[in-house]
Amino acid sequence: MITKARNGVSATELRGVDWRKSTHSGAVGNCVELAEVDHDAIALRNSRFPEGPALVYTRAEIAAFVAGAKDGEFDDLIG
Repeated sequence: MITKARNGVSATELRGVDWRKSTHSGAVGNCVELAEVDHDAIALRNSRFPEGPALVYTRAEIAAFVAGAKDGEFDDLIG
């Protein structure tokens, strides 16, 4: 595991993390995967490019996004 996670870090640098994806993800690679990097950092990556860049956010940032998604704030982007 790296000592200081940063945005755009190569996902291969995040050794030892457990990447997870939603059970709602399709089988054709349309998945966003998340992993806990440390006590206050969550990384996201595109499952089609597992060695590609990962974006790193704080737990508070992820919580705010998830709350907005649950409230339907981004529904206009997908439908």
